[in-house]
Amino acid sequence: MRFRPVAPFGADLDRVLALTSVEPVWSLPADRYRAEAAAGQYRSEWTWIAEDDGGRVLARALWWGQRDSTFPLALDCLLTADEVPAAERAALAAALLDAGHAAIQAPHPPLYNLMGLPRSWRTDPAVAAGVAWRREAAHRAGLTSEVERLQYEWTPAAGLPAAPSRLVFTPEPDDETFLAAMVRVAESTLDAQTQESHAAHGPVTAAREALAFYRDRPGERDWWRLAHTADGALAGLAIPSATPYHRNIGYLGVVPELRGRGHVSEILSYLTRFHAAAGADRVTATTDLGNHPMAAAFDRCGYHTTEVRLIFSAPPSA
Repeated sequence: MRFRPVAPFGADLDRVLALTSVEPVWSLPADRYRAEAAAGQYRSEWTWIAEDDGGRVLARALWWGQRDSTFPLALDCLLTADEVPAAERAALAAALLDAGHAAIQAPHPPLYNLMGLPRSWRTDPAVAAGVAWRREAAHRAGLTSEVERLQYEWTPAAGLPAAPSRLVFTPEPDDETFLAAMVRVAESTLDAQTQESHAAHGPVTAAREALAFYRDRPGERDWWRLAHTADGALAGLAIPSATPYHRNIGYLGVVPELRGRGHVSEILSYLTRFHAAAGADRVTATTDLGNHPMAAAFDRCGYHTTEVRLIFSAPPSA
């Protein structure tokens, strides 16, 4: 068995993109790969295959990054050929991931974003089987932290949520002031990734990394807002963001002492209306399965669930 990246053009790439599976688990379409490869988001050195001695492609791993990324940000698609026995898929895929990780040499292994799952994936035997071997492969390759996330979407057809009436939103250009606010709203968070980052690095470093992440997104820094009550107390913050494809709810939070008063819905309403005012015809968002208050806020503001994603990542080093 050989593990290698594909050649950038020609028949080598064609046969890799032609690999399909009858499994009812999402896989990246060839036309989307080509379109995003033209934009520098998929690259030949991030596109890895496992092939047997006869040259048959038995598995592929497609990593994705932004146009200016030095290293890929996420594994978008992990697929094995139908002829690979079910009992051998996890081991083959794990070896492929290990080879890719070793060659890419990112400071931290890119996460694996298993997309397109239905809410009922656990009760569908075929989907559950497809998830099982991918989970095992991810764990074998060191991606042992796992979070289940709900993907949401708002469109104008849902109608605008009511305008905030109790909170005042103001820009805050000073990064240190915004950092202090993020540290406060992250206290006792239900977000698993934030919890993990806090445990590994502490709240201040975790907040700095989060702010750096959002500064690197396609959204603008001057979109960011702090939210205050009518008497001037800090209530929370709102970071409108964007992906390469559409507007996005980046980050929002409420300070611990003001939770349970409906402020999260006001902040989400502000974010949604901000994007809508800019002409967005689609606003996406995500939250952990276990973050029930946030999920309820999305429901109240007219968002609907589009898919479930399982995020596998390497535990952060202390």
